[in-house]
Amino acid sequence: MREQRFISKPLTEPGGFTSGIEGPGCDAGGNLYAVNYVRQGTIGKVTPEGECSIFVDLPKGSTGNGIRFDSVGDMLIADYTGHNILKVDMQTREISVYAHDPNLNQPNDIAIGTNDIVYASDPNWQDSTGQIFRVGADRTFTLLETGMGTTNGIEVSPGEDILYVNETVQRNIWAYDLSPDGEISNKRLLIQFPDFGMDGMRCDVDGNIYVTRHSKGTIVKLSPGGDVLEEVELGGKGCTNLAFGGSDGRTCYVTVADRGNVESFRTDLPGRSWKLYKDRGQL
Repeated sequence: MREQRFISKPLTEPGGFTSGIEGPGCDAGGNLYAVNYVRQGTIGKVTPEGECSIFVDLPKGSTGNGIRFDSVGDMLIADYTGHNILKVDMQTREISVYAHDPNLNQPNDIAIGTNDIVYASDPNWQDSTGQIFRVGADRTFTLLETGMGTTNGIEVSPGEDILYVNETVQRNIWAYDLSPDGEISNKRLLIQFPDFGMDGMRCDVDGNIYVTRHSKGTIVKLSPGGDVLEEVELGGKGCTNLAFGGSDGRTCYVTVADRGNVESFRTDLPGRSWKLYKDRGQL
């Protein structure tokens, strides 16, 4: 039987996560992690079969958003209420502060390069403005860009030479040239949507960009040039973020806030994150 692609179905039961469900990320073993399972301030673990459990409780005052994994397999979490990036040792489940800056609005979503440089969006929702920060080996936040709209979804291209950032309220996706040491330049508009907002986004191995269309309830697949290639309808409208996983990296998991659950669909190409694991020999 031919595989159905780009058809979304529920993976977990509605209401298992709070309306703050966000930040999905898959480990090399194919397990999915997302924030705010059962209650705010947790990280939930979802097996490929859809079985859910609490993986860790975050420290008091911390609430997770974006999740990524570094080159040694540790989990990095954007903690927007604590103004941190937290690190979780996946073996011991010990939680530590990877980077902290009280002057940020909120580290919202994060992306990571093969060199473990982290890029964080920093929106000010009240003023509809935003910034971009970098966290390098010194584990300090360095401002890359300010005076933007509500920066939200952020991703590094498979070639590590482009940084994508979207603005939810303004409905723009910007592309920057990205240097090996994490400097950005040559800002250009990739696409502006005429309606609905955006949230998280991820790249596949060919550099196509999957974007959550919040309130529209779809995932749009864009070419590296900004052309719309596919649009996947979801069961819920409040899609907040997505991640690639599964044994072949071709399962796309979507966090859906208005239903408090995870949906999934099959794609034609693996995600960039899967290729990172493969290149490191972690698969």
